[in-house]
Amino acid sequence: MALNKSMHARNRYKDKPPDFAYLAGKYPEFQQHVQTTLTGRVSLNFKDPEAVRALTCTLLKEDFGLTIDIPVERLIPTVPLRLNYIHWVEDLIGHQDAGERVVRRGIDIGTGASCIYPLLGATLNGWYFLATEVDDMCFNYAKKNVEQNNLSDLIKVVKVPQKTLLMDALKEESEIIYDFCMCNPPFFANQLEAKGVNSRNPRRPPPSSVNTGGITEIMAEGGELEFVKRIIHDSLQLKKRLRWYSCMLGKKCSLAPLKEELRIQGVPKVTHTEFCQGRTMRWALAWSFYDDVQVPSPPSKRRKLEKPRKPITFMVLASTVKELSIKAAAVGWDAVEAIAVVRAWVEKILTDLKVQHKRVPCGKDEVSLFVTAIENSWIHLRRKKRERVRQLRELPRASEDVLQAMEEEKNSQKSESNNSGCENSKTEDSEMGIMVPDEGVHLTTGDELPEESAAKEECGEHVKEETETKQGETSLGKGSSNAKEESCSSEESSNLTVEKEQSPKETSRCFLFKCLMNVKKEGKDVLVEMHWVEGQNRDLMNQLCTYLRNQILRLVAS
Repeated sequence: MALNKSMHARNRYKDKPPDFAYLAGKYPEFQQHVQTTLTGRVSLNFKDPEAVRALTCTLLKEDFGLTIDIPVERLIPTVPLRLNYIHWVEDLIGHQDAGERVVRRGIDIGTGASCIYPLLGATLNGWYFLATEVDDMCFNYAKKNVEQNNLSDLIKVVKVPQKTLLMDALKEESEIIYDFCMCNPPFFANQLEAKGVNSRNPRRPPPSSVNTGGITEIMAEGGELEFVKRIIHDSLQLKKRLRWYSCMLGKKCSLAPLKEELRIQGVPKVTHTEFCQGRTMRWALAWSFYDDVQVPSPPSKRRKLEKPRKPITFMVLASTVKELSIKAAAVGWDAVEAIAVVRAWVEKILTDLKVQHKRVPCGKDEVSLFVTAIENSWIHLRRKKRERVRQLRELPRASEDVLQAMEEEKNSQKSESNNSGCENSKTEDSEMGIMVPDEGVHLTTGDELPEESAAKEECGEHVKEETETKQGETSLGKGSSNAKEESCSSEESSNLTVEKEQSPKETSRCFLFKCLMNVKKEGKDVLVEMHWVEGQNRDLMNQLCTYLRNQILRLVAS
């Protein structure tokens, strides 16, 4: 995917890419490399170094009035990428309008045969440049390109020994304070890496353009990582001789270790950016030892906002709404409008599932619920019910004599507990293995436990131990503060109370998902939308949506 929309804001090619048809008609040397498809679309073969060179020379001539010569055996720069770097340096040192120019001095480390950075910087901003080069052919072409554009008064090209970066180049410039340095370092450590062997993700498509350049331009010992580290070590000695040090990187993986190196060395000001153009991404790193420099913000981690996901929906037809209204009236609900009826049944289903929900402000003619699912209570619900019934049926039944003896024993223990005040009344039947909750628990459950107790008496105390445990947990969750105040509570009861006190906190931290549910009119029907907010798995929301729809249909069918 093309990245032109993420170019620097001032890049002239951001919103107006080169018009190949127009350039081909104006420049014959470019026209011979252009191809026209059957549909009339004009294209260029970027795998042909001659075509790439023709495009670079044509763009510099057309848009900047620069005439250059580049040998095919050396690196052929792309103009939009180099322009991105120039504009970012403007941001580092402070971009100024044409009428407010201040003398700016920069260094281009390894200027190349094109000498493109000094030529663009001098033409656009009037910057003075010290351009260094180690390769003889590149040095000669760079001097020629500066001279034929009459920029020798702004650009000084110097030949330096191999492995010379900043220290040796500035020996003769001992009193000058430079505003910045630029560098397009050799990206690769060896020939295999340059060809993409063991260095390129196999899932990525092959490069869409040709890789040109001499040995010294594309390869260095240790690759770009070690090359930039050498510049960092030079900067630690030069420090405030330059206001900003900067380098372009060809690999994103080089950025983090270089930033870590700067952190270890105690460099106070560090920033980075991305260069996006065509189908190519590059990264740049800059650092400074000055406290008064303005540091541009790094690019956002996400250049593009995520596309909003479509909600999961289901429709409740008008005929279904009518049946739901009849059932709501039979239950005694005062819901009249279609939206209110559907909302009421949805809330009842969510309550039965123990799914947290609350109404939130919304627009006109709609109702919104914020839903928080703590546990998956809607999957295999019928299977769970059948399993509980089966287990209840398998419980052994006691004889009438045993039941009568249990009843008498329980009544006697209750009377003893009433007389003793705070004394506990736990009873344990050795045959049934059923634990009767103590009086403190009964006090905290309100109206629920007396009903449950009556039900136990009618069915002869044949209650599943798991159900008993759940009731105890519910009572403790509702009245944990009262249970703590009971001085006569047993050690087992206090332990359960502590566990239940912790569970709401754990529940508040752990949830399956959160979503926003909208119920609104869609003609005569009612539409239910579920918008994902956050959580573990979006499929869980889909399952809940399906369950709600099926339950509403079952209500009508029953």
